[in-house]
Amino acid sequence: MAFLGRLTRQLSKRFNPLVPGSSARSISFNLTDEQKEIQETTYKFAVEEVVPTAAHYDETGDYPWEVLQKAFDLGLMNTTIPQEYGGLGLSLLEACIVQEEVGFGCTGIATAMGGNSLAESPVIIAGGHELKKKYLGRMTEELLIAAYGVTEPSAGSDVASIKTSSRKVGDEYVINGGKMWITNCGHANWFFVFTRSDPDPKCPAAKLSPHLLLTLMPLALQ
Repeated sequence: MAFLGRLTRQLSKRFNPLVPGSSARSISFNLTDEQKEIQETTYKFAVEEVVPTAAHYDETGDYPWEVLQKAFDLGLMNTTIPQEYGGLGLSLLEACIVQEEVGFGCTGIATAMGGNSLAESPVIIAGGHELKKKYLGRMTEELLIAAYGVTEPSAGSDVASIKTSSRKVGDEYVINGGKMWITNCGHANWFFVFTRSDPDPKCPAAKLSPHLLLTLMPLALQ
């Protein structure tokens, strides 16, 4: 009990709002003025562009190219791409604000928009300069779609259980296997795909191989 009491006091000092005259540190969950502007802009977009068209796309199954083009023109797609590669370089919190507001209008359209960031994130985190320039730079120049290939019929989204394999042949890789439920698959300009380069099924997930695939005929990969 004494330990819990000390822990409670320590947490109170760290996280309680700052009290006038107190030296305790505080944490604020308030949005900055810039984040509020992003929120208001995205909400307005959702109300004016997403909500009126959501039912149409639900009923027809059409891909929302027109809405995505307007989102791209407004700067609401590819939001976390660094400024060095033509993006806005927004934080994950700000990217979540955009997704939340668009999702208010239609979660399907929000998913189509967010699918780009899912594919881009590994490149942002671990890609070299030339790789980022090639794959991220193009995303800011025109409306393009990217996809993230992990889910498989027998593994779901359990990365450690995937079976799709890859082997190097000369300067290229040959990939064999099956993926499913890949958001934006039929419309992607490129894919970020996880495979196994080690045939041992007990090979740890840390040794899985990520690949970037440039797709000239994306419909052939459906």
